[in-house]
Amino acid sequence: MYDYDVIIIGGGLAGLTAALHLRKYHYNIAVFESLEYPHHKVCGEYVSMEIIPYLESLNVSLPKNIYINEMLMSTEKGTSISAQLPLGGLGISRYTLDYTLYKKAILQGVTILQKHISSIKFGDPTFTVADTRGGHYTSKFVIGAYGKREALDKNLNRDFIQGKSPWLGVKAHYKLDSFPENLVALHNFRGGYGGLSKTESGAVNFCYLVSYDSFKSEKNMESFQQNILAKNPYLNKFIMESEMLFSKPLTIAQISFGKKSTIENHILMCGDTAGLIHPFCGNGMAMAVHSAKMAAELIHLYFTKSDYDRHQLEKEYNRQWHKIFGKRIWVGRQLQRVLLNETISPRAMQLINYSPYLVSKLIKATHGKTIDTV
Repeated sequence: MYDYDVIIIGGGLAGLTAALHLRKYHYNIAVFESLEYPHHKVCGEYVSMEIIPYLESLNVSLPKNIYINEMLMSTEKGTSISAQLPLGGLGISRYTLDYTLYKKAILQGVTILQKHISSIKFGDPTFTVADTRGGHYTSKFVIGAYGKREALDKNLNRDFIQGKSPWLGVKAHYKLDSFPENLVALHNFRGGYGGLSKTESGAVNFCYLVSYDSFKSEKNMESFQQNILAKNPYLNKFIMESEMLFSKPLTIAQISFGKKSTIENHILMCGDTAGLIHPFCGNGMAMAVHSAKMAAELIHLYFTKSDYDRHQLEKEYNRQWHKIFGKRIWVGRQLQRVLLNETISPRAMQLINYSPYLVSKLIKATHGKTIDTV
């Protein structure tokens, strides 16, 4: 006997989506989330429309949001291009979206525990999950959906966690009424790039990724904004005209874009825990939801098909994940290399500017089609 059919580590987009999907089939689900709801997260807060019908099929009624269908991209010196987004997306904060999913999960009978997990052990066929307070919980399956990096990654001896990553993520909300509601803007600066888009509250989310070398070249956040961010004329205008609504920005260190395994010690990894697409691609939130759907469907297949074993499930999840997301992540990696290269970036932007077809191809290469409903 198990305490739960499935234990999910992490109560963000991927974790809560997987929980809601599995509860439709009445499985006993527990989600472990270390933070109290609602809370902000370092995130671009742009949700591609490709996942909206699926979320609605889980009976998730999305709260007020901003419809976004136009993209603006600029280099450090201000060379820019704009394009229409074929599918478009929604501007909605993680504070609101995660809280909406959390409340729906509670209503559907998902057990959500505010505990920090210290270890996960697999003893075929049972997982034993331990929290930092000495509690132990058992399950048939475990889904890892705890985000970009966690102490658990070291506990599981994951390859990517062994080396240092040069990336730092920073995010805050700002007041700027004049910022266009239908726009997501992506602006380069020395050593990084940032995204701007409105959220459901009317606040503009400014989330950027920067290398440690660039960030540490300045003494503090204020001088970094003045001497690095403000060199891009678009960002300079935004900084001058806006007012930060947070007491201080949120940060996350050691963001790794290295290859991650989709399965570790028989744990199915979802969302950023399985692999990270570069933020300017605008598809990270959709990928988190889609990967949760894939894992939940295969777990349901295991429970309902007597001759379907764990090995087959894991092999199929790995195959599906790489088939659906592998190319997006590769394209995102190449785009980052080009756009952060001070010599190549202006020329690439000029080429893209004269080729609407190329822009369309790049957007499609980093996004997916509308995913099937339940």
